[in-house]
Amino acid sequence: MATDSSVSGVRDHLFLLSPLFPDAKLGPGQYHCPECAQVEGLLSFFPFLRSRIDVSYVDFPRPRPAVVALVGPDNQGCPVLVLGAGSSAPTGAKVGPTGRAFVSGAAAISEYLAGAHGISRPH
Repeated sequence: MATDSSVSGVRDHLFLLSPLFPDAKLGPGQYHCPECAQVEGLLSFFPFLRSRIDVSYVDFPRPRPAVVALVGPDNQGCPVLVLGAGSSAPTGAKVGPTGRAFVSGAAAISEYLAGAHGISRPH
């Protein structure tokens, strides 16, 4: 759930897809996002990150209003980490129409978290 700090943009805000979602395009069954699972694994390796960043789980179907509100409808893919006020945007970060910087994809998010929060770098 979003906190007051995430809404105001004080802290970095990570959005992941909720696991076990249906996808009519792929047929019956439940699915998960491999990149979101990879970032979830990173959070389990470094649990202190959950006290430093806001983490929200969003449903698979688009639009994803919470993500759209921060980075616009063209940038609602997950996983996505929206940078908080005062966070230094790394090389390759994008800026959405709201002016918020963000990084997307497991590799870019891992690199950012390593630089910003002192965890190990991906190998």
